Amino acid sequence: QVQLVESGGGLVQAGGSLRLSCVVSGSILRFNRMGWYRQAPGKQRELVASIIISSTTYADSVKGRFTISRDNAKNTVYLQMNSLNPEDTAVYYCNSINQPQAWGQGTQVTVSS
Repeated sequence: QVQLVESGGGLVQAGGSLRLSCVVSGSILRFNRMGWYRQAPGKQRELVASIIISSTTYADSVKGRFTISRDNAKNTVYLQMNSLNPEDTAVYYCNSINQPQAWGQGTQVTVSS
């Protein structure tokens, strides 16, 4: 069974940066399209960034501020988040988009104003 382990979250002031990591047990190569999602309190989980090979897409709310990348050799997907604002506060998760796996525990990101 594939496990997804997210890390790198924390408390940061508005304007700050964080880098999230998601380690995929086994080979990440089987998942050609990976994504980062987030779920804020009282809201549905939303896809904020995805990557297939080197092509990336972003939600409008994070475009220009977030960067998704992957290191297949490390079975890891990253999300670099810059210029954070309080609306980015959420639990962040990663998952395969075309072959969804059981969700990991996520990593909490809290942005203070």
